[in-house]
Amino acid sequence: MNQQPEKSPRRLNSKRGPIVSSEHLSHSAQELSEFEYGLIVAGHAFNRWMVRCMTASGLAELGALDVLVLHSVNHRERAKRQADICLVLNVEDTHTVTYALKKLAKLALVSGEKHGKETFFRATDEGRSTCTRYAEIREACLVESLESMGLDRDDMHQVAGMLRAMSGLYDQAARSAASL
Repeated sequence: MNQQPEKSPRRLNSKRGPIVSSEHLSHSAQELSEFEYGLIVAGHAFNRWMVRCMTASGLAELGALDVLVLHSVNHRERAKRQADICLVLNVEDTHTVTYALKKLAKLALVSGEKHGKETFFRATDEGRSTCTRYAEIREACLVESLESMGLDRDDMHQVAGMLRAMSGLYDQAARSAASL
């Protein structure tokens, strides 16, 4: 019996075209559409991961932005202004961070202290403890799995740099589109 050689997934993909969510956007930049689809599914997976990891840490009531804000406030154990948190997280809608900070304060995970007109936020002992539990779960569930994929630290560093550069490209494109 004559068997056909197995086709590689890459070859099959080239016959069908790239995997995109909106092929009508893909006429002259299919790779960009493929990248954007990767961002969409990775972003949702990352948000889902953060919420589930925080739930395993004992706080089921936190959403993805709440988790990001808590980790940002806890970062380097320095007090931070809301504006700095928004800048670091690239959040334009400051009211969402305000809501997250109020929610975290109500749960006694962060506290705010006024210095003149500015409020500076710090993680409380409970907030730091929660971040530590999160880190332990992250290590067990995510980091060990990542290591088994064979990606080295330099690869991850390059991907992270490319994502930051692409975010700048999208920010500039957003400014351009807003001026049309």
